[in-house]
Amino acid sequence: MSIETPAKGTPAEGTGTTASDEAGPPAAASAPSAWSALRPLALRIHFYAGVLVAPLLLVAAVSGLLYALSFPAEKLIYRHELTVPAGERTLPLEEQVEAARAAHPEGTVTAVWPSYEDGATTRVLMASPEVEEDRSLAVFVNPYTAEIRGELPSYGGSGALPLRAWLDELHRDLHLGEPGRLYSEMAASWLWVVALGGVLLWLGRRRANKRAALIPERGASGRRRTLSWHGSVGLWAAAGLVILSVTGLTWSTYAGENIGMLRERLGGSTPRISATLDAGADAASSHGGHGGHGSSGGSGVGGGERPPSADNADIGIDRAVAAAKAAGIDTGGQIAISLPAEGNGYVVKETDTQFPVHRDSVALDPADGAVLDQLRFADYPLLAKLTTYGIAAHMGVLFGLPNQLALAALMVALIMLTVWGYRMWWQRRPAKERTLSMGRPVPRGAWRKAPVPLLLPLAAAVALTGWFVPLLGWSLLAFLALDAALGFAARRRAPGNRNPSRS
Repeated sequence: MSIETPAKGTPAEGTGTTASDEAGPPAAASAPSAWSALRPLALRIHFYAGVLVAPLLLVAAVSGLLYALSFPAEKLIYRHELTVPAGERTLPLEEQVEAARAAHPEGTVTAVWPSYEDGATTRVLMASPEVEEDRSLAVFVNPYTAEIRGELPSYGGSGALPLRAWLDELHRDLHLGEPGRLYSEMAASWLWVVALGGVLLWLGRRRANKRAALIPERGASGRRRTLSWHGSVGLWAAAGLVILSVTGLTWSTYAGENIGMLRERLGGSTPRISATLDAGADAASSHGGHGGHGSSGGSGVGGGERPPSADNADIGIDRAVAAAKAAGIDTGGQIAISLPAEGNGYVVKETDTQFPVHRDSVALDPADGAVLDQLRFADYPLLAKLTTYGIAAHMGVLFGLPNQLALAALMVALIMLTVWGYRMWWQRRPAKERTLSMGRPVPRGAWRKAPVPLLLPLAAAVALTGWFVPLLGWSLLAFLALDAALGFAARRRAPGNRNPSRS
């Protein structure tokens, strides 16, 4: 995200080159390349993106860093609820669930996350008036004694506890709700543009030593040193930043809708398991279409227990887990069990977020444990698999701690790239003018020098991208309008200019 601007009176004015560029071998006399024609335009766009969008990227990077660090912090802060001394034998799940019900009779059990390793508690999720509507009350039960270790609000299918949920919301919308999501969508919309543009600008520089593109230059000082660190770190971080940008857009309001439509047309939508009972479906339609957990795959939000009657026999949660194991679900790992709601059966789903291939699920008839539907991760369309991997990586759960450390490193890199970019802007200011002046952007009119056969396809690609990623398109138009207005004002102030409308 280089805010690279030429200073007045330097040999590099209008080109973005420096003395280090001139150290390379002289170029042979030839026609200008496509890149040499487009480089000033790329520099100008990169400059405006860096100056105007970088504050949003900085906010996203700082909040993203805090979110990545919330995973180990969550285990430390909530260790009383999450862990217990390991015992010799775990109690049946039904006993653990009954203990949670007895502690919170006002709640309705929607899902259960059994203990999956020695010393881990069982998490019983409830719809309860004690928590907000979009959250569940997580009751932590000692699987060896049925002791209640505590209760906390739990958010989403990932089961984020209060600290991580708060930081996640800070990163997503700054706790401003839907209007706040525009900030994160704007940042994600420009991040890939800034990252890829910076890579092209950095690799397109002339240099005698090609290693200087990968490693910060030793012995450099001033702006040259800042640029060396900015370019090298940006090159190493670019791929990760582009992945974060693309996966972040899948949650966005405007671009996310277009991405969802494209995935659906390409046959890459994530499939969902159905837990609807035939008899229950008729009953549901006669009660206004009330649904349950069938389509959620056991996220633990919504749904509820069926009212007791002679017609809705229930094999119980323990036998449901045994039936899921017989159907091929790895019940020895991390699983989530959604309890039957009216018209729906059990859903037992693998939730091993560190390895998304462990995401099989099965729906069971609560009367006899018969399989109603099953979904294997191996049967996902390729695009749905890639989406699952990308989202898990963005959330920091793909490979556990290594993923979280990688996210933290990327966020630190983005913070430093932003700081270095603004520092270069300051270092390129005209030294003999006002002390608080800033570096100038590349002169206007760079697009006029680009060949028409190259400019027309580029303009079409930009228009298409701006339509698909609306906040990118709208903000780019705003940048162009602002730039035109500044140019018009500058021409009016120019001495001896009698025709300010002339370009």
